[in-house]
Amino acid sequence: MWAQLIKMHMLPGRDGEVLSLFDQIQEVEQQGSGLLQTLVMQDQKDPTQAYVVVVFESEEHARAREQDPARQEVMKSAQAAMGEVFAAPPEFVDLTVVANVQP
Repeated sequence: MWAQLIKMHMLPGRDGEVLSLFDQIQEVEQQGSGLLQTLVMQDQKDPTQAYVVVVFESEEHARAREQDPARQEVMKSAQAAMGEVFAAPPEFVDLTVVANVQP
């Protein structure tokens, strides 16, 4: 498994829009992309800070999804909306999943 942590800083007053952005993105998700899970989280002390963890079957699946021309086309409107909500470009951290502990 492979994961990516995305840190986002929203403009003041726009922090409530992060869920609608991810709803938009979820609507265009394609079967077989390798995406296993998405967690969208908001900082309790600073609601303008949000974090997303996306978990994929592999980094190869994630990179193929990222480069898919069909996905890039449908993502244009979501990216335009992100530009109006984010105060700065998102920060990405690539992670190798070394354990998946389930209760």
